[in-house]
Amino acid sequence: MEIYLDNSATTQCYPKVARRMCELMTEAYGNPSSLHHKGIEAEQALREAKRLLAQNLRVQEKELYFTSGGTESDNLALIGCALANQRAGKHLITTAIEHPAVLQAMKYLEEQGFYVTYLPVDADGIVRLSDLEEALCEDTILVSVMYVNNEVGSVQPIAEIGELLKSKEKPVLFHVDAVQAYGKCVIHPKKLHIDLLSVSGHKIHGPKGIGMLYVGEGVKIRPLLYGGGQQKDLRPGTENVPGIVGLGEAVCEIYTDIAQKRERLYQLKELFVNGLLKLEGTTVNGRTGDDSAPHIVSASFEGVRSEVLLHALEERGIYVSSGSACASNHPSVSKTLQAMGVKRELLDSTLRFSFSEFTTEKELSYCLKTLGELLPVLRRFTRH
Repeated sequence: MEIYLDNSATTQCYPKVARRMCELMTEAYGNPSSLHHKGIEAEQALREAKRLLAQNLRVQEKELYFTSGGTESDNLALIGCALANQRAGKHLITTAIEHPAVLQAMKYLEEQGFYVTYLPVDADGIVRLSDLEEALCEDTILVSVMYVNNEVGSVQPIAEIGELLKSKEKPVLFHVDAVQAYGKCVIHPKKLHIDLLSVSGHKIHGPKGIGMLYVGEGVKIRPLLYGGGQQKDLRPGTENVPGIVGLGEAVCEIYTDIAQKRERLYQLKELFVNGLLKLEGTTVNGRTGDDSAPHIVSASFEGVRSEVLLHALEERGIYVSSGSACASNHPSVSKTLQAMGVKRELLDSTLRFSFSEFTTEKELSYCLKTLGELLPVLRRFTRH
């Protein structure tokens, strides 16, 4: 039996998406900038995908730009906007629990003369609006807050943050990393007062290597790349037509019956959390109800190193994560868990379990049964 519970790292591609992409790579393979029939065919496929994506977000097609993934979207949003708007101020605000794509971009901007405020979070991993309001100043030009945390599934008060920023006399741009939220939550950037929104294809059963950035009309932003003028010069380079079309197909598929899918995921989450809490020495981090993400569970297992437990589960055919997949090549103590005040002895004893619409109750029951068998053995081994 193979049980995949690492869907926050990447997801299985929808078969329909893979088939459609194969068509684009083997039949409609023209360059969308070419003027002949093959090029026009590719351009039409690209435009239709863009239309579907704009419709889903309720934005204009001209406000969408395609990138190589969530990391590039975050970098383009933050660095591009900071550089374009620095005459208005050099103060940026983000949170202590952002994805490395945001935190490392902020670090780069600090090296360029910007100064950054990193907001703390409470024990559930939630930003306090009062802390954000206190951090805002005349020099603030950009706030970046992730929608759903990739490690513990905490959901930030995005609507309230958007309202707060909108109410200020001086405009402050609002960027949201929605990589873990898109496909799980219905997101309409204009309604939420979001100026820039980052999305990634492979988190929603789409292809790897494709991302999207929503840039609200009128937002000043500079390109990071220079080239042939594609995508209005903001993100030049020959468009990844199969990836873009695959992203559009995935979005259409995942948002079909989205309310029922969310409800089912919450039911699976409740079952799994209740099972975890019955295991001795186990703590579930953050919120677990419908005020949390439906697909992410973070749990700490006292007396067992996360890497040891991860590989023990892998030997039983269960695939999980010890944190953010993007930090796995540079293992370190989780900044998210530290910011939430998780006990020091549990920081290196935490695993992330993340579900998808393909996850079954039977798989979770098997995972819980396996954990119940492994934990006592591993703890005895650790003590000796």
